[in-house]
Amino acid sequence: MFLSIKLYRLSVMLRRAKLYIFAVLIDYINRLLFSCWVPGTIKAGKSFVLGYGGLGVVIHSDCILGDNVHIDQHVTVGGNGTVFGVPSIGHHVYIGAGAKVLGPIIIGSNVVIAANAVVIESVPDGCVVAGVPAKIIKRDIKLTDFLYHLKN
Repeated sequence: MFLSIKLYRLSVMLRRAKLYIFAVLIDYINRLLFSCWVPGTIKAGKSFVLGYGGLGVVIHSDCILGDNVHIDQHVTVGGNGTVFGVPSIGHHVYIGAGAKVLGPIIIGSNVVIAANAVVIESVPDGCVVAGVPAKIIKRDIKLTDFLYHLKN
């Protein structure tokens, strides 16, 4: 079910073993099978989850993702084309379906990014952001109030 994450982890292991050709091949197999681009060069923490198998997810190869990051389908995390740099995402972050996180910004920990939000500015810890461009709509949140799967 989460084969796209397993392929990502395999690509990471192949890169560590300096088998770069095979790692890139795995990246492209992941793209072909799951329509997602999650290269083995990203730095992802523990419990990295791609909703719906990563369908349509694109993550820039230089991105840094913290622990317990959940990314839903059709999300883009990468550069913005005008300023050099890519996002760094903290721990315990949920990124809703269709959201875009663009540019050299920092997303804090315990953050919820609403579906279809376009985040182009840094987000502090413990916030909910929504809109185009994304604005903070709530501060000092508890993730369990927003994410059902954390209650169990």
